[in-house]
Amino acid sequence: MICYNTAYQIKGGVRVEQTDLWRASHRLTAVAGHFGSGKTEFAVNLALSLAADGLPATLADLDVVDPYFRSRERADLLEQAGVQLITTSQACMDADVPSLPPEVMSLFDSGGRYGVLDIGGDPSGARVLARYRRRLQQSGGRLLCVVNANRPLTDTPDKALDYLEQIRDTAGLPIDGLVNNTHLCHLTQREDILAGARLAEEVSRRSGVPVLCHAVPAALAHGLPGLGAPVFPMELYMKKPWE
Repeated sequence: MICYNTAYQIKGGVRVEQTDLWRASHRLTAVAGHFGSGKTEFAVNLALSLAADGLPATLADLDVVDPYFRSRERADLLEQAGVQLITTSQACMDADVPSLPPEVMSLFDSGGRYGVLDIGGDPSGARVLARYRRRLQQSGGRLLCVVNANRPLTDTPDKALDYLEQIRDTAGLPIDGLVNNTHLCHLTQREDILAGARLAEEVSRRSGVPVLCHAVPAALAHGLPGLGAPVFPMELYMKKPWE
């Protein structure tokens, strides 16, 4: 079990631990990231952590690009944890023009419910977010980008900066935070996390976008040196297509 500890604040009548306030600092969080970045893993863990804090949480699977690593694969886990799941049906995914679930609009109107929006992993997927741009801004939502320094399209600061620019321009929204999620799935080592932290900090320095957290496997979350941003311990829930 992952524990969140130390000092706390009360948000919506619920105790939220001080070191993890970034998780609940915005009611709505949109998450973007290239294929293989661990975007969906992060989105699932974020929604579960909000529910674990007693906050009403919804995860909206709006990735109409990637047929693999979909959060709906963990529907039972999410529902048992108290996370409402909004997802696009396979029939809608296979359509020439994929449609989006109408239930998404309820997230913008529900002032007391926290929402995590899992967005497609490339600029094409970010067009989905452009559809909700005004509502997200009116709701005080934020856009986070997940970066994995072990993926070829974000393995250098220049490549990562180019990716951030594409997402920002396509969605028509500023990027509010970076998530360092450098990993090699179950083969992730401490050195991977530290290398990813260095890349994320350089991208932050050059872009002005702050590093919000370092998402790391729970087994490696302890004993890391000071990374500047909080460490977010994660369990690995998403299966590979061949598993």
